[in-house]
Amino acid sequence: MSTDTQRRTAFIGGLRDLAFFLEANPAVPVPTDSTIVTYYPEQGTDDDLCAEIDRIAALCGTSVDPRLLPLGLYTISRCFGPVHVEWTAILSIVKPPHES
Repeated sequence: MSTDTQRRTAFIGGLRDLAFFLEANPAVPVPTDSTIVTYYPEQGTDDDLCAEIDRIAALCGTSVDPRLLPLGLYTISRCFGPVHVEWTAILSIVKPPHES
């Protein structure tokens, strides 16, 4: 799980550095489409992975996207302007047998 304090601090710092850089350099282009940041939980059973996504969903005040379930993706998301953050568990029905 990526709630390690050092990892979080580095990630948040990197996002701030990017924002400050782009603000200070208006000639540098930014993506015209949404930018997607995706978190995948550590390996585990499907039940473990879904429980982790459900835990994050409760923290984010969102719910699982039912449209992606038939594809074996247990996903929640939040948008911050054009930045789209997803937390996704890839269920065993889409993994090759050697990864299950």
